[in-house]
Amino acid sequence: MFKNLKSKESKTLNYSGRSYVGETFQIEGDIRTEGAIDVAGLINGNVYVNEMTVEETGSIRGNLEVSKLEVNGHVEGKIIADTIILGKSAIIKGDIFFRNSLKAEEGSDIEGYIKRTGNEKNYSDEDIAIEEITQRPEKKEKAAAQLNANPAGVTEEAV
Repeated sequence: MFKNLKSKESKTLNYSGRSYVGETFQIEGDIRTEGAIDVAGLINGNVYVNEMTVEETGSIRGNLEVSKLEVNGHVEGKIIADTIILGKSAIIKGDIFFRNSLKAEEGSDIEGYIKRTGNEKNYSDEDIAIEEITQRPEKKEKAAAQLNANPAGVTEEAV
């Protein structure tokens, strides 16, 4: 009377397929896949994929770890990738770490810093904000003390 719900033939998963997140689609949470994904909608979460394309209407709020990435939309978060292509309408708000190549068309907007890395996956040393490096308090105090002690900038050797 009832059929067996289990399939008699074994199906293997195809990890090379492309997935699509449409313009009206919103995902809350992390995404992991061995395949590729095209994003025209919104993803709020971290994405770990092999290949990814963010369309002009696409937006991602989270960190990306991708082998090949093409961005024409909006990404807010840290990007780690082998190859990155930024289109003229790309908006990136976050740091970019790339291993092989980075191509950016004129008009792309990047708010963050860019660093070429090796093949290692540990980025703890590189995650230091540039503001902390360039504006250390001890350097500011030392420069101010030197200026107050010698406002004209004349050293004793010169006199």
